Amino acid sequence: MEEQLRGDYMSIKFIEDKGCFHLKTKNTSYIIGLFKGKYLVHGYWGGKINDPNTDEMVIYEDFNSFSPNPDIEDKTYSLDTLNQEYGFYGKSDYRNPAIEVEYENGSRITELYYESHSIVGKKVGLRALPSAYAVEGDRVSTLRIDLRDPVESLLVSLYYCVYEDYDIITRFVEVKNKSCGKIKLNNVSSLCMDFEENEFEFIQLVGSWVREREIVRQPVGRGTHIIESKRGASSHHKNPFVALARRNTDEFQGQVYGFNLLYSGSFRSLIEVNAYNQMRFTMGLNPFNFSWNLFPGEVFESPEVVMAYSQEGLNGMSRLLHSFYKERLIRGEYKDRERPILMNNWEATYFDFDEEKIISLAKEGADLGIELFVLDDGWFGKRNSDKASLGDWIVNREKLSSGIEGLAHRINSLGMKFGIWVEPEMVSPDSDLYRSHPDWCIHVPNRTKSEGRNQLILDLSRREICNYILEKLTNLFESANIEYVKWDMNRSMTDVYSIGLSSEDQRQMEHRYYLGLYGILEELTKRFPRILFESCCGGGGRFDPAMLFYMPQTWTSDNTDAISRLSIQYGTSLAYPQAAMGAHVSIIPNHQTGRVTDLKIRGDVAMSANFGYELDLTKLSQGEKEEIREQIRWYKANRKLIQYGEFYRLKSPFHGNETAWMITDRDKTEFILYYYRVLKTPNMPRRRLRLKYLDSGREYIDTYTKRKYYGDVLMNLGIVIPHFPGDFKSHVIHFKAKE
Repeated sequence: MEEQLRGDYMSIKFIEDKGCFHLKTKNTSYIIGLFKGKYLVHGYWGGKINDPNTDEMVIYEDFNSFSPNPDIEDKTYSLDTLNQEYGFYGKSDYRNPAIEVEYENGSRITELYYESHSIVGKKVGLRALPSAYAVEGDRVSTLRIDLRDPVESLLVSLYYCVYEDYDIITRFVEVKNKSCGKIKLNNVSSLCMDFEENEFEFIQLVGSWVREREIVRQPVGRGTHIIESKRGASSHHKNPFVALARRNTDEFQGQVYGFNLLYSGSFRSLIEVNAYNQMRFTMGLNPFNFSWNLFPGEVFESPEVVMAYSQEGLNGMSRLLHSFYKERLIRGEYKDRERPILMNNWEATYFDFDEEKIISLAKEGADLGIELFVLDDGWFGKRNSDKASLGDWIVNREKLSSGIEGLAHRINSLGMKFGIWVEPEMVSPDSDLYRSHPDWCIHVPNRTKSEGRNQLILDLSRREICNYILEKLTNLFESANIEYVKWDMNRSMTDVYSIGLSSEDQRQMEHRYYLGLYGILEELTKRFPRILFESCCGGGGRFDPAMLFYMPQTWTSDNTDAISRLSIQYGTSLAYPQAAMGAHVSIIPNHQTGRVTDLKIRGDVAMSANFGYELDLTKLSQGEKEEIREQIRWYKANRKLIQYGEFYRLKSPFHGNETAWMITDRDKTEFILYYYRVLKTPNMPRRRLRLKYLDSGREYIDTYTKRKYYGDVLMNLGIVIPHFPGDFKSHVIHFKAKE
């Protein structure tokens, strides 16, 4: 277990006389009790408590005669109604367990009793999975609690990493086989948390390709809710994020608990309410097609979960997650560095281009002030459509006569950085790689292979295939001055089977795939620290914190329509910062929706995240080019605030015709207000928009009109939104505090 040393501040205490652990952040307390000296119980998580009393926190009476008692000498309690910290199966708890184990004798019964604990003033990391980190001076501590099965010699270690200044706790689990026989893990949740009642609504981010991360909010009620992906990726359809909010919670006030899994594959979050309105929440790997054979002495680690509690509504929760991800998850040279304005040739050319066409686009971009040119799909092998050549990472000289090195040099000579698109996890059946190694893809022998977008997935659970990808990409990235890489992955998993694994180990395949992928990404980011990597999965199909650990930004969606992007970017911001979102201005009619919007609103939406263009600049009018030139000038002047400021949602596109958000600096001396209206409503009076999160006593100046407003006026009275003729309009105002 890798330990990341940081500071000597201890935010975790074991209060022996009360039999409890008290985990403290700046504004919260998390309390774990020891019941009967052996059961780990969940006592409390919420606003800060100075002196916990576990007698008041744990209700344990046996009020259900149909819940058996695990202790025949003590009939006062049953595990069926005890609020536990990591539920197990078979000893009177009938709720979904956090862990499911099968032993050599066929038994699936588990007992997990407290054995010991340790507290260290540092962040403990994971061996092979991405995890949050700490830096010198952080007030961070880690609690490890060891639970042991007294019969089967199973050791389950629960890790709690407490970031005092960030109001964040992370959790993961380590399972060790200390017996002499094999143990099969069929489910290992990264966390389990029991609540006394179910007066909550749960919030999830759902959708599909080009319609990612719609906010869906539902009452918890009775029964079981499952938020999951079984697609071999965190997916467009469900995001590995869940919030539990009190019913009166909105964007600006109320209690909310946020959970985000650092994992890019299939996951499951489960909310279960029993007959007594007690609620259990679990999150981790999806057990649907998972099991892991653990031999004597071996250890299995679960992905890490980031947890954030706020009493200041959904914006408060998001602010905690955004700050934590920007400062203690994202790594590398671009962690705090301003991201370049880019242009991508995809919607300008698709597969139909040659070197001179690319250079003509780059020249237009350079003249307008764009800083990075990204060569998208179609530059390699015989890739003239999406039907061939994935896996053949050799430049097509018929298209690019100078090769990648020569093209990069020509683009650099224009004053622009050069970037390139790859999809290295995939292989086309019509490719030299597939013809040489038809058994390298994920498939079941003797079955017809299921294709998606005319491609198959390479089996990254096999070391030789990972080594091949590392070699090919290293050769490519060393061949030219490449400073940006868009890493795509354009299909979900099917035929999940590896010929490199035994029949006993086939349900390990997907998790081993991601261990292989993370190993590749770790090595490549070390070899090429100057490259800005952007993750893509058909747009936002793998927008998760695990990918942010390796790649500081993600292509938010293949849907570039400004109106669609209002809801996509709004929903994404519930968990992820704007610095992680790629957003581009594209052509009209939009290629995904056919919608026609003016250049202003397209720019105003994209200029609230990582900004770029994806259209044929050579076909624009002089007036359009001048407007783009002004957008680029404005964005460059305000880029640091936009990318690294604090993002707050004001009006939701899911609840009406208007959307608004704002980005402030940390000290509230400067902010940008973004307002968008979709459809024109006739004969309506002017509307006021009330702002939030300002310094009430400060005087702010509209940098364009020079009008002055005090913060309390902007927040209580609001600002009048001007009349706009027509549909699809936007208004952006930059304010600075009076010096």
